[in-house]
This record gives sequence, structure tokens and C-alpha cells, in this order.
Amino acid sequence: MERPRILPDEIASLVLTKFDSLAAKNKPVQSANGLASWVPLSGIVLTREGSGSECVALATGMKCLRESKVSLAQGRILHDSHAETLAIRCFNHYILDECENLVRNPSAISPFIVRQGERNSAALGSCHPFTIRPEVMISMYCSEAPCGDASMELIMVAQEDPTPWPLAPNEELANQALKGRGSFAELGVVRRKPARGDCPASLSKSCSDKMALKQCTSLLSSLASVIVSPRNAYLSSLIIPRSEYVHSAFERSFSTEGRMKLVAQSRWPGDFAFSSFHTLVTDQQFQYSKRSIKEISTCLKSSNICAIWNPHIQETLINGVLQGWKQSDPRCASSISRMRLVGKALAVYEVLENDRAGSTTAPFGTYQDFKNSELVRDRRRVKQDSIARALVGWVPNVQDSFPLSHK
Repeated sequence: MERPRILPDEIASLVLTKFDSLAAKNKPVQSANGLASWVPLSGIVLTREGSGSECVALATGMKCLRESKVSLAQGRILHDSHAETLAIRCFNHYILDECENLVRNPSAISPFIVRQGERNSAALGSCHPFTIRPEVMISMYCSEAPCGDASMELIMVAQEDPTPWPLAPNEELANQALKGRGSFAELGVVRRKPARGDCPASLSKSCSDKMALKQCTSLLSSLASVIVSPRNAYLSSLIIPRSEYVHSAFERSFSTEGRMKLVAQSRWPGDFAFSSFHTLVTDQQFQYSKRSIKEISTCLKSSNICAIWNPHIQETLINGVLQGWKQSDPRCASSISRMRLVGKALAVYEVLENDRAGSTTAPFGTYQDFKNSELVRDRRRVKQDSIARALVGWVPNVQDSFPLSHK
């Protein structure tokens, strides 16, 4: 089946136009005193041959939850509020919503997702009831180069002295830890966010590292991968502004000529296989990018507002929770938080299991029980294998487990 041609300016324009349509509260604040805010934007566009392209998820953001707070999140607080990560979470929310509509309305049709196999054929976990249509291609637009390895050259050039910082003597222990923006002499390594040395420590991996791993696990989360085959859920194209693209950095970070070469031919059980994306450049500019804001103001600050959108939700977040709510309030959870996504996924699982007479999935007591379960065994092994071979130095984050409620 012929795949559609991806036009980078068209993909960027779809994301930018959708963001422009959002309410003012979803956008960075520009102060009267000349202080201007900037923020990264990422969006996911699905292109289907004969049907055109549609933006199905977008997000802005650049904050991260410190390591000491993760264990207290209880599934309510987002750990990583960088635009790329939020956009992928929005995409997974969209996928789960589409699946829920299909299972609750047998006559419903999704433009991008289709049932596969017989309705009552097998137990959940032994097959995928749904798949993204094979003629669909997934593209992602990012207004900034992903943080971490893919942006190191840009960070170096921005310094008064672009010479790589030398490693401090006797740094054996430090070399084993996740790095931020420092240690420029080391390229192709796993890094943490936030990258600034004066920020509280975090074990959240950089967007470069997370996107490199998605070439192995697909864009699907563990929750979505239970019911949707990852076969057609891999990113096809990454669209980046021309000024943010450094060929050597992107080749090193993502391609089979760089650090991913050790998994380049890998295939795993459960429809997983390494699938590299192509990086394309665009001259389209996001009006709230750092470059655009610099043109109108010399006083810049990073925005603390995160906007998330897909066809089913539109929310404004601050500090990883819904704007206007305290992190300690159970009602603070975003639709794309772990707690809310788990609830949505379990509801879909339940309907699917009811369709399969005599086939039941044992209830999970906690979120970590689900992550350790046989349902996500294949994805778990893909992640472990890919990290061990291509992303050495990846340090697991602190567990954020919480009780799961069942009807």
C-alpha cells in the first residue's frame, strides 16, 4: 500500500494553526513591562492516504517534577511536562478515546484505528484488538530541538566559549550518573532533565533519549499497547525548524548511524520492531518560540503554563496539575495524568473482557502491579533490551505507584 508523502511545512502549519485557535489562557503571558515568556510546542499529526492530514494532539511545556516529589505524585501529578512528552501522552489519550468509542459503539468508525481479529477470539494480552490503519503515517512537529543529546551542539554554540567543557578529574562516580547540559565532551549519552545545574535533581530522561526509545517501543504507552498493536504506531517523521536542526546531532541521537545502530535490525514479540523516523526541516516559526520572542524582547523568561489539546480534551496545566488546583487535591489530575489514563484504559479493558466469554484479566491492586504484569511483558522486555544495548546509562525514575480502583 502506497504511503502518503509528508510535507514538513504542511505538518508544522497544522500544529501551529491549531495552537493559534486555543484560548488566551493556554498561551504564554507577555507582560506590559517588557518581560516576555517563551515555551516549546510539540504536536502530532496523522496523515492517511486519500484523506489528508489531521492534528490529533499538541502540547506546550518545559518543566519537570523534581526527584524528591515523584513518590508523592500518586498518579495525579505529571512528572515530565516537556512539550514532546505531553504531546505523546495526549496522543495516547486520543488513541484510548477512539478505542473506547469503538468498543461501546459497534457501528462507530474511526478514521485512524480499526479492529483486527475476531471480537471474541482471544484473551486480552494475547492479541491486540485494535491497530492503527496501515496507510496512516505519524508525524511530530517540535518548535525546538529536543532537549538532551540532539540539542548539545546548539547549547555549545550559545556559550561565549563553545569549547566542550572538560571532565573534572577523578569523576568516575559522576560519569555513572545522568548528566544535564554539562560534560559537552561526552556526546551520544543519556541525559536528564531539567538540564540546568542549579535546578533540583531529577531522574526524568531527556526528550532526545525518550524519543530515541520510542523508535523501539512505538509511541504507545504501556496502557495503550495492551489493546493497540504497536506495528503501525511508530513515528514516521520528525519536523524541526531549520534553525534548530544540526545534522550530526540528530544522526548521533536517533539514527542507525549513531547510538541506535545496535538495535537497528531488532524485532521483538508483540509486534514490536525498531523503526527509525526521518527528520525534516521547516521554515515555519512558532510565535512563542525562544527565537521568535528574542526578536521582540531582550527580557525573556520560560513560561510555567502548559497547554494540552486533542479532539476530546483541552486543558491548562501548571506544575503538573490542572490550573487552579493544589497538587494535594485529588481533583488536580489532568486527563493525561497516570491516574486518569489508567482509569480510561481499565474501562476499555473491562468492556473488551466482557466481549470475551470466560476470559478475564485479574484486577491489579496498584499501578505498579499493572506495570509488572504479563499484559505488558513484551513492551517491558523491549524497553529493557533497548536500554541495555543502545541507551546505556538510563537510570529508572522513582516509582510513582498508587491504588487502582475497580468497579
